Amino acid sequence: MKLVRTLFAAAAATAVMALLPLSAQAQVKERTVKFAFQNPKEHPQGMGAQKFADLVAQKSGGKITVKLFPGGTLGGDVQTVSAMQGGTIEMTVLNAGILQSQVKEFAVYDFPFLFNNAQEADAVTDGPFGKGLLQKLEAKNLVGLNYWDLGFRHLSNSRRAINKADDIAGLKIRVIQSPIYIDLFNALGANATPMPFPEVYPALEQKAIDGQENPATVIRANKFNEVQKHLALTKHIYNPQAVIASKKFWDSLSAEEKKILTEAVDAATTYQRGISRTQADQALDELKKSGMQVTELPAAEVEKLRAKVKPVIDKQTAVVGADTVKALNAEIAKVRK
Repeated sequence: MKLVRTLFAAAAATAVMALLPLSAQAQVKERTVKFAFQNPKEHPQGMGAQKFADLVAQKSGGKITVKLFPGGTLGGDVQTVSAMQGGTIEMTVLNAGILQSQVKEFAVYDFPFLFNNAQEADAVTDGPFGKGLLQKLEAKNLVGLNYWDLGFRHLSNSRRAINKADDIAGLKIRVIQSPIYIDLFNALGANATPMPFPEVYPALEQKAIDGQENPATVIRANKFNEVQKHLALTKHIYNPQAVIASKKFWDSLSAEEKKILTEAVDAATTYQRGISRTQADQALDELKKSGMQVTELPAAEVEKLRAKVKPVIDKQTAVVGADTVKALNAEIAKVRK
C-alpha cells in the first residue's frame, strides 16, 4: 500500500509539473532543503513542516525535496540560526522572539500579557507590523517568510502547585535563551535558567531545574508530564513562530523556485495555525488525564503578575525602541475596536 501511495504521489507531482510552462520547469532544479526545528514531528510545528514539505514536492514536480530534522537534532535554535547564516541549513521555524539577537525589535513578541487571544496575534503578524519585522532580517542574512502558531505559554514544575503569584518565587525555571525571559522570571521571584531546548527533558528528569514554561502542546509532545507534576495555566506569553530561510540559500533560487516555496509556506501556515489551536485543548485534556495537577490563577493574582513584570516591559521598551512598541500597541488597539 505504501508503494502504491508513493507511486501515486510521484505521478501526481509529475502531472503538476507538466502543467507548468517549459520556461518555468527549466527554472526548477533538483535540490534538497534541510528544515530544522525543535519539536517532534508529531507536534503542530512538525505537522506544519511536513505539510510544507508535501506541498513543495507537489508544486515542484518532485524536484525539490524538503528534508525534516525535528527534535533539535541539528542543535538548538541559536545554533540553527547561526548555521543558516552560514548557509549549511536552509530553513527553520522558531519562536519569533528569539530573533531579537539578530533584530532587536523582535523582542516585542515576547512582551508578557501582550495578546488576549491568537486572533489578535494573527492580525498583527499578518499585517504591516509583522511583515516589516520579517523584512529587517535580510540585513542579517536571513529571509522571513511567515508566522506559525505555538500558542500561549504556561508554567510547569515538580515542586508545588501554583495558586497565587508568590508561589513562583524560589523555583528554578528553564527559560528560552532570551534576555526578556530571564528578566521576566527573575522579576517573578524565580531563578531563571536559560537553556537550549534539547537539554530541557534531562535537566527536569535529573532535577537540575524545577520547571519550565511552554504551551500545552509542547509539554505533551516532549513528554514533560513524565517529569513534571504541576501545571499552572498562566498564559504569560503568546508565541508567534517565524518561518525563516537562509538568505544564502534563498538568493540561489530561481524566481519560480521562490514562488513554489512562498506559496507552500503560505498554505502550510493556514493549516499549521488551525491544527495547533485545535490541539492545544486536546493536549491540556491529555496532560490532566496523565496525572498533571492543573491550576489556574484567579484574576486578582494575574494582576499581581502583571504588576511584577511591568518593570521588565519598561526596560525592554527602552531596548526595543518606544516607537516600535507604540506601533505594535496601535495595531492591537485597531483589532480590539
